[in-house]
Amino acid sequence: MPVALASQLREGTKKAHTMAENTGFVSCFLKGVVDKASYRTLVADLWHVYSAMEAEIGRLADHPIVGPVAFPQLNRRDSLEQDLAFYYGPDWRQQAKATPGAQAYVARIQEVARQAPELLVGHHYTRYIGDLSGGQVLKTIARKAMNLGEHDGLRFYEFDAIDDEKAFKANYREILDQLPIDQATADRIVEEANQAFHCNMKMFQELEGNLVAAIGKVLFGFLTRRQRTGSTEAAVA
Repeated sequence: MPVALASQLREGTKKAHTMAENTGFVSCFLKGVVDKASYRTLVADLWHVYSAMEAEIGRLADHPIVGPVAFPQLNRRDSLEQDLAFYYGPDWRQQAKATPGAQAYVARIQEVARQAPELLVGHHYTRYIGDLSGGQVLKTIARKAMNLGEHDGLRFYEFDAIDDEKAFKANYREILDQLPIDQATADRIVEEANQAFHCNMKMFQELEGNLVAAIGKVLFGFLTRRQRTGSTEAAVA
């Protein structure tokens, strides 16, 4: 009997999702305080993460558990490269170095792909469906905060290959629930999804020093003083 993986992922990652949203960097971001230097470092980190993810997912396209969620419409690497060219210029590859947090995130993805590829589903869900769900809100915040054009440096949030996001996510949930896994594997996938949130938090925490330098300790403390209920807790997928 199929397991209800979609709902287990949603419910099983709520706490981690809230913790990620309450990191200093994300708290400030959601309140419209975005430092461009810190943000472009994040874009560089995400490029390294998605490059690793998409390389491994592509290699495992025929895997019975990974393959069904390997939608090319979700791929972010090319979009991130456009954003990096905007922020860093034509020599962005020489400048967009991975931070230690991003390096650890990449290493985790590669380790899972080698040792237990089915667990990549947890990383895939956490990254892509989270981006698809909150992308437009975050794009609007970033554009206003950094005074950007409609698309300049914001391609990461644009899923041009997906016409109906609601229908796409509904189909994604159905596929998750039909994967050929047992409950023990589902539990491990949820655990790995929480690990993915932990990897994200490490990257965010590394950016806080630059953000404090940009906006000052007093403002940073004011913006991050209160813990907030996760805005995306309700339903990520």
